[in-house]
Amino acid sequence: MHRTVLLQEAVNALVTRPGGCYVDGTFGRGGHSRYLLERLDDDARLLAVDKDPQAAAEAARLAAEEPRFAFYHGSFAQLPQQLRRMGIDAVDGILLDLGVSSPQLDDGERGFSFTRDGPLDMRMDTSRGETAAQWLSHASPDDITAVLREYGEERFARRIAAAIVAARQEAPIASTGRLAAVVSAANPQWEKHKHPATRAFQAIRIKVNRELDDLRELLAGALDMLRVGGRLVVISFHSLEDRMVKRYMRDMARGEQFPAALPVPDSALHRRMRLIGKAVRARPQEVADNARARSAIMRVAEKIS
Repeated sequence: MHRTVLLQEAVNALVTRPGGCYVDGTFGRGGHSRYLLERLDDDARLLAVDKDPQAAAEAARLAAEEPRFAFYHGSFAQLPQQLRRMGIDAVDGILLDLGVSSPQLDDGERGFSFTRDGPLDMRMDTSRGETAAQWLSHASPDDITAVLREYGEERFARRIAAAIVAARQEAPIASTGRLAAVVSAANPQWEKHKHPATRAFQAIRIKVNRELDDLRELLAGALDMLRVGGRLVVISFHSLEDRMVKRYMRDMARGEQFPAALPVPDSALHRRMRLIGKAVRARPQEVADNARARSAIMRVAEKIS
């Protein structure tokens, strides 16, 4: 069963104008969107976005009964174009709940889980793009190594990449079970309480879905999409995402940087955002009820110019 992480905290941070226009950039199964609609006035608007066809089907049901709600099937990286098509100049808030959802992990046919054998797919949008199996069938050892190292922070990236290339020469790596077995056998040092294929699966999933590229594009356009006073709320589940979000919000809040000895008035810094509170983590009770919440971290920033 899917439980929306940091539900109240995210919506409370996002909504500053109940009659405004908001974006749920990662609809999932609609937890945040439904709670947002409860908090918004009758004249408000909510646009939700998701790559997953199953999320799109759930969103279609919500759109049929909720006139304030609209859905776009695609990546939040395309939000600027979609808002223009809808005639929306700026929004009051953008919410992102990053990473893979519980329904995606729990369905072995989706190929995200190393504990549930199934086709090695890993695409969030199963209607387009290259599967993990297809990418692994032709990627060079250097490319596989780079992905494992950069997106999975895998210490044994080169060794695991070599094992993948050797294994695919014997037979295509077409299932999650086989990939997990190949990676586990090649990993010489298993971390306590962590499956030895965890980092590799994360890295390949991020690569297949362009997750960090999409996030980078969204952040680059966030200020243009937000009206002054509008907020960006991001929930991350691993260090790569959170590091990118933290640096972006910090840089926008600091403004332009000058030599330390140079006397510069604050107005010359051109600060674009202000940080709202500190990073928020799930409460102990939420973690006890939902293990996925353990790694969640939420950051909030507000556009000021």
